[in-house]
Amino acid sequence: MNISLILQMAADTMPDRIGLVCDGRRWSYNALLRAAQGVAANLESNECSFVALLDESSEAAPIALFGAALAGIPYVPLNYRLADADLGALLDRISPAYIVGDVERVKRLSPNGNHQCFARNDFVAAAEAAAEGASGEEKEGEGIAAQIFTSGTTAAPKAALLRHSNLLGYILGTVEFCSAEEDDAALVCVPPYHIAGIAALLSSIYAMRKIVMLPAFEPDAWLNLVAAEKVSSAFVVPTMLSRIILRLDEGLEADLSSLKSIAYGGGRMPLELIEKALDLFPTTNFTNAYGLTETSSTVALLGPEDHREAHTSSDPAVRARLASVGKPLPTIELEIRDEDGKLLPAGERGEIYVRGEQVSGEYRGRSALDAEGWFPTRDAGWLDEEGFLFLAGRADDVIVRGGENISPGEIEDVLSTHPAIADSVAVGVPSTEWGEAVGIAVVIKPGHATPSDDELRALIKDRLRSSRVPERIAVLPELPYNEMGKLLRREIRTLFNS
Repeated sequence: MNISLILQMAADTMPDRIGLVCDGRRWSYNALLRAAQGVAANLESNECSFVALLDESSEAAPIALFGAALAGIPYVPLNYRLADADLGALLDRISPAYIVGDVERVKRLSPNGNHQCFARNDFVAAAEAAAEGASGEEKEGEGIAAQIFTSGTTAAPKAALLRHSNLLGYILGTVEFCSAEEDDAALVCVPPYHIAGIAALLSSIYAMRKIVMLPAFEPDAWLNLVAAEKVSSAFVVPTMLSRIILRLDEGLEADLSSLKSIAYGGGRMPLELIEKALDLFPTTNFTNAYGLTETSSTVALLGPEDHREAHTSSDPAVRARLASVGKPLPTIELEIRDEDGKLLPAGERGEIYVRGEQVSGEYRGRSALDAEGWFPTRDAGWLDEEGFLFLAGRADDVIVRGGENISPGEIEDVLSTHPAIADSVAVGVPSTEWGEAVGIAVVIKPGHATPSDDELRALIKDRLRSSRVPERIAVLPELPYNEMGKLLRREIRTLFNS
C-alpha cells in the first residue's frame, strides 16, 4: 500500500470536510487530494529523484508529501534552519530534486544540482492547475515514502528511510479511521522536517481531524490560534509548553476552553513543568509520546489516566511515573539490553531496543536492524516493575567516571528540586584523576540569588553518591536547545572543554 491511501480515503468519505487551515485559507480533503494529484502529474515528465521541502509549515507540506507518494518518489523535508554549508551538503546528496521553498538559497548553495525549484505559492498554484488533467493513480509497491536527515552531532546527518509500510504500520496500528468529530481540530506547530510533523499530518487526516497549521511557533500566536479555531488537541515540545505557561503567568488572556488534549515529546519534560501544566489545565488530557525518526514516530505513550494517577498518588513509585514515557504501544516490542546485547530485568539501565512493523531502522545504503529485526535506539533507559519506560538520555551521554556509569538525568532531577534553578544539564568533562568527571551548567530563575558552588555540590552529595558531585560548575543565562526541544549537550561539553 501507499500512504496516499490515507488522503484518498478521507476525500472519498467526506470530500467537503475541512481538512486543513493555514494562513486563513481552508482546504477540504478533496481539494488537498486534487492538489496532490496535480503534483504527481507535474512529476511525470521530469527526472527528479526526490521531492523536497525547504520551508516552514504550510499547505505545501501535505501537498508535497502526498504528491510525492502518488508519484512514487521519496519525500525529503529539509531543515531550513541549517547553516549554509550543512544545507548545501544535503542538497548535493539529493540531486536532482524537485524542491519547494527557498529558491534563491537552493540555487546559491547547490548551483550544479540540477534541481527544479519552486516558491511555495507557485508550487501550490501549479499543483492546482495540473489537477484537472491528473489521473489520480498512485504507484504500487513497498517503496520509500520519506527520507529524513537525522541531526548530526559529530558526523554528517544520516539519511533515515521510512517506507510506506512503516508509516502505514504506525497509523493503522494507532489511529481509528474517521474517528474525529467535524469540529475536532489539531494545532500543528512542529517543523515539517521532523517526524512528529509528518506523523501529525498522517494521523490527523486518517482520523479526519481538521489540521490547524502555525507555520512558526510563537506563544501568543499559539494561544490566539487555539481560541480562534477552537482547537481541541495540540502537540508541543517542552520548551514550547514552558513559553506558553510563562505568557499565561504574565497575564495574557486566551480562551482555551476547547482544548481537550495536549501531547508532548521531542525532548525531556522537566517534572516541575508538567506538574504545573496539569494544575493549570485540570480538564485537559496530557499524553507523553516517545519515538524516533527511525521508528516512524511514537513507540511508547504515557496516557492521560497515567498522568492523573501519578500526579495525585501518594505512592512514590506511582508518582515517579510522571517522569516516564509510559508503556510501549501494543504494536511495539521493547527490550532493555546491556552492552553485550543481554536482556536486562526491570530496574536495570541499558540501551532501548524496539521491534515492530513501523520500525524502519534503515538508512541510505545500510540497515541498523539486527538479524531478528530489532533496532538499537541508542537511547538509554529502564523499565519499572509495571512496564513503564524511563529515559536516561542518549547512550552516548552517559558519564563514565573511573569506570562507573553515571546518568546525567539523575543529577538533573536533583538540581531541579532547588528553588533557584530554572534549568540544568550534566555532562562529562575531562578529568586527570578519573578520566571523566561531572560538569553541570545551571540557569537561575529571575529574582533568585545564585546558589554557591558548595551549595550545589552539597545538594547532589546529599541526594546521590559523592561520585556524582560535579568538578566543574557553570551558570548560564539559558541552555542551548534545538527547535524540537532537544538539549544540545555537545555545546555544553564544548563550553567546558574550551
